[in-house]
Amino acid sequence: MNKLLALFCIAGFLISCSQESETLTVTSPNRINTIDFHLSTAGEPTYLVSHNEKTIIDASSMGFDFKDQESLKGNLKIINSVKKAVHKSWEMPWGEQKEVVNAYNEMMVELEEDKAPHRKINLYFRAYDDGIGFRYEFLPQQGVDSLIIMDENTEFQLTEDYTAWWIPGDWDIYEHLYNTTKVSEIDAISKRNNPDLAQTNIPENAVNTPVTMRGSDGLHLSFHEANLTDYAGMTLKVDNESLKLTSELVGSDRLGYKVKRALPFKTPWRTIQIAEKATELIDSKLIVNLNEPNKIGDVSWFKPKKYVGIWWEMHIGKSTWDYAGSQDMNTFTNDMKPTGKHGATTENTKRYIDFAAANNITGVLVEGWNTGWEHWIGFEDREGVFDFVTPYPDYDLEGLNQYAKEKGVEIIMHHETSAAPRTYEQQLDTAYQLMHKLGIHSVKTGYVGKIIPKGEYHHGQWMVNHYRKVVETGAKYQVAINAHEPIKATGIRRTYPNVIAREGLRGQEFNAWSADGGNPPEHLPIVAFTRMLAGPIDFTPGVFDITLPTKENNRVSTTLAQQLALYVVIYSPVQMACDLPENYEGHPAFQFIRDVGVDWDKTVVLNGEVGDFVTIARKERETGNWFVGGITDENAREISLDFDFLDEGVTYDAIIYKDAADANYKTNPTAIDIEEMEINQETSLTLQLAEGGGFAISLIQKK
Repeated sequence: MNKLLALFCIAGFLISCSQESETLTVTSPNRINTIDFHLSTAGEPTYLVSHNEKTIIDASSMGFDFKDQESLKGNLKIINSVKKAVHKSWEMPWGEQKEVVNAYNEMMVELEEDKAPHRKINLYFRAYDDGIGFRYEFLPQQGVDSLIIMDENTEFQLTEDYTAWWIPGDWDIYEHLYNTTKVSEIDAISKRNNPDLAQTNIPENAVNTPVTMRGSDGLHLSFHEANLTDYAGMTLKVDNESLKLTSELVGSDRLGYKVKRALPFKTPWRTIQIAEKATELIDSKLIVNLNEPNKIGDVSWFKPKKYVGIWWEMHIGKSTWDYAGSQDMNTFTNDMKPTGKHGATTENTKRYIDFAAANNITGVLVEGWNTGWEHWIGFEDREGVFDFVTPYPDYDLEGLNQYAKEKGVEIIMHHETSAAPRTYEQQLDTAYQLMHKLGIHSVKTGYVGKIIPKGEYHHGQWMVNHYRKVVETGAKYQVAINAHEPIKATGIRRTYPNVIAREGLRGQEFNAWSADGGNPPEHLPIVAFTRMLAGPIDFTPGVFDITLPTKENNRVSTTLAQQLALYVVIYSPVQMACDLPENYEGHPAFQFIRDVGVDWDKTVVLNGEVGDFVTIARKERETGNWFVGGITDENAREISLDFDFLDEGVTYDAIIYKDAADANYKTNPTAIDIEEMEINQETSLTLQLAEGGGFAISLIQKK
């Protein structure tokens, strides 16, 4: 359907013959994407989105249902509209690239009810060349100090039955495998009873965002939100027949509503990234651009880093988080008997520090260092269980911190809240003061389990505000946050650059947990075009002992070469070498992990298709060295590379880590060939990727 015909359809559906309606339009700087806003004669707002004059979102309604007020969906009139053009650049203090261009055309529409109480609302539409965004602004009302939103009814009317890559609209977690179906075949309710995901709540046939789609002509759309602040996370309810998506906010059973906000306020941006090719989705910076500039100033105290840690050994059964077994749910006492399997000991931590210092790795994460691990999982009442400043008797926090500093390594703190955020908030200042005193600048937080108090969910407004409180407290004490079991990434890292990474997906640990094969080979080639569009991922790559000998029925479904490639493909400013030090010692492939960067001046997405394969090149800040990573799904494939992205006139010493000829993720996952050669801008290569395989290339400037 072309744009003109679509507008006639809107008119035929919404406009009476006796009165003319009004349409307002804003178009992106290069006239690629257009948003048309329409107000019918009944005062009902709709919008329409076009890409190169082709309608991709047909006439879609906008409205809200409130508690103690009439719904806002009609009887509106346009009282003013204002347009502006913006073309600015800003610098990422760390990130996938150094400079980001923020260029858009904005249209602000002022609306007012034409009957009492004459409520006013502003709509902001921004058209970018890589997508669109819009948000609502609720203005002051006489005699009303706040609004309680029962439902937001923002619609996205698709124009065809797209192929979609989706996970269910879970109110607690994003740790589902992706499904690939037509929109008409999305069935999120069937994912409710996954035994690995016990705390799930999926009340509607809805999907979590980002959700990515591909049309019959190859056009790609990805639906998400930006600047999620003091509001509930948005899922998208799916009407399989009409192909309509509708915002479905995560609610609070405890409070009985979706959102409560003091007036005036703005909602998050509703976003659609639009790309002719899948690779352009990864190039897009729409989500961060729709957030406010840095509010906390200098963050040079945080350094992007690679890290190792006491983590994987617990997942594969070598050690435990807890110090001693006990059935007592009270606080820790020294009377409990050690199990002898505690991982976070002073001696073991020194071993990791020494390994890191010897291998160009500047961080060590330690999980299970603090008291409370005996009582946290499986118990309904987890309030007050964890103490975030008191170490177990066999862990010398201050001594190890000093030991690490002398070796040029920084301890990464770990705070597992057991989904009891009130307990964590009571200790936030004390715990972060301790970190500040010790010069520890990053923490991995965790929220495993059902949220306490009962009736709240990880993705509801109450928890969104908790996560933000943690970030703001971290900024106060120069602490960077890597959140697990988090709220989704929505570009807040621009405003609070101490938000360094988060989990928010089915991560590496599922390979150790799931006897059904863990994450299938297609998982990460989907993640790169879905979850990664939201922001940095702490996926914890780097498993070398791929068959997991301590887990008889478990394995990692990649080759070793793909594990190396993930350091480039899956972006994070904190990248873990997650395997045991003894599995790296003496292994020639470990050189890539020693060499690879974590902070980038430039990123180039060389090729890729959602769920199939992707190749990404990144140029390291400071050094000017380049690194390339490519991964494939369960299908072997041939990848041709041109190195014309390299700096002109520079020759690089390249080390290529690639699947051996007989490599296969099922039968021979660790077979790897390592080749050295010189490469420059004129070089071309053809590489063979095994099933579940990949390749990694380091390109070090010749001196």
